[in-house]
Amino acid sequence: MNKLFLKLSALLLTLLVFSLSTALAGTRAIAISEPASGATVSSPVKVCMVAHGVTVEPAKNGVNDDKGHHHILIDADLPTDLSKPVGKDAQHVHMGDGSTCKELNLDAGIHVIRALFAQGNHVPFNPPITATVIVNVK
Repeated sequence: MNKLFLKLSALLLTLLVFSLSTALAGTRAIAISEPASGATVSSPVKVCMVAHGVTVEPAKNGVNDDKGHHHILIDADLPTDLSKPVGKDAQHVHMGDGSTCKELNLDAGIHVIRALFAQGNHVPFNPPITATVIVNVK
């Protein structure tokens, strides 16, 4: 009886792991790997992103399925209209070269840093693929 229980348990665990990995395989997400949220940092602040379920490529490659590049929004909310390209100014940093890290010169104080993944034409995915950290620049 114990051997049967162990075999059934192993089978159920295998099925559970397979189901979870299959479900997560289609998940598109980004994360800010540096700096950590809540960190106290010095300027310039190195901001790095990692991508899951999407491929980072230069904007010049155009619009391709599940591919795009990062934007960094500094003390700015996500765009309300995700059908339009991300603006380009001091609060909206484009990383259209396909890079995953950028150094930002930030004034002392608390800053909200958002990463936003967008297609080659700078139009964000909908729903947005985004991540946020809050840092204290000393």
